[in-house]
Order: sequence, then structure tokens, then C-alpha cells
Amino acid sequence: MDREVVENHKKYLERKALYKSFGYDVDKERDFILEQAEPVCGRILEAGTGKGHFALALAKAGHKFFTFDISPEEQCFAKLNIAHFGFEKQVDFKIENGERTSFADGSFDTVFSVNVLHHLRNPYQVIDELIRLISPQGKLILADFTQEGFRVMDKIHGLEGNTHEVGKVELMDAELYLTKKDFSIKKAKSVYQCVLVAGRGSI
Repeated sequence: MDREVVENHKKYLERKALYKSFGYDVDKERDFILEQAEPVCGRILEAGTGKGHFALALAKAGHKFFTFDISPEEQCFAKLNIAHFGFEKQVDFKIENGERTSFADGSFDTVFSVNVLHHLRNPYQVIDELIRLISPQGKLILADFTQEGFRVMDKIHGLEGNTHEVGKVELMDAELYLTKKDFSIKKAKSVYQCVLVAGRGSI
């Protein structure tokens, strides 16, 4: 196996172990989000690849999908890790700005955005863009940390000498916004993750 792939996967495992030392099980939380979104079908998009934790969960579940991120550096980590598991043929990586993507209207039946909302400078603009990409009977799944989840992230970033920046728009604000746009909402919560499943049809 390519040395870069092996070294990258080692970093991935170290990161997972650090999360778990604070009680946050990356695999368990991503699987929880995926379970709340079931059934996951049709054309699938992940908005905000990051380091690829949720992309890996989707691939392991057997899905083929598109995933985009604005950062080539972050997405490179995800690509290498997907390669380590042999899932390259299932994932189509794109570099896109979530405020205005190159995808056509109604391109996707299932759109995920996991632990991205709190990073966004213009969250409502991104939400509107994701709405544009959903097919008429499609659904949007937004997930972000609970207060306990944010506390864990703050501790981890603090250990690394960084600050975990959090925007002013929270998941409950996104819920209100989507409700005003006539979306039906289903909610779920674990200790560390909140999940919204929004759709215009049956969810």
C-alpha cells in the first residue's frame, strides 16, 4: 500500500483515539446520524467532507455518493483514508463553495451536512443552496454537536493549542428556518450529536 496512504491512516487512527479518550466515539456517532437518516437512497451528496469521517461511514454502508469541501487540504486527508479502505470507486470528491455550487437544481435525493453548520460564515446562504440541490421528494440531513459534544471539541482543540470557533447560528435556528420554508422536521439526539432530517414529503 502507498506510504502516504498508510501514514495518513495512522494519523486518522490517532485522531479517533484522542476523541475516544474524551468519550466521543467517531464511528458510533456517525453511525447514529446515518441511522436517523434512513432510508438513504437515490443520488447522495455530502456537503463538507472535512477529514472524511462521515464519508467513510457512508462508504462502509455501501453507498455511492458525491462529497465536496472548500478546502483541498482537508479533503486530501479524506481521499487518502478512503483509499486505505478501498472505497475510491464509491466516492466522487469535488472542491466546491457551499454558498454556490456547480450542481444543477434538484440534483440529489439525500443531502448530508455533518458538523459543518457551526463553521459557516453565511449559514443561511449555504442552507438555501442545499435546499436548491434537493429533489422535490428529497431530504436534507443536518447534524451538529450537542453542548456536550462542543465541550469535547473545545478540550481537544485546546490540547492542540487552538480555539474551536463556533458561529452564532445553531441547529435549532436552522430548524426554525427550514420550518418557515415548509419543511417537515424529524429530530434525534445522542449525548454528543443533534440530527435534523428535513423534507417536503414524507420523512
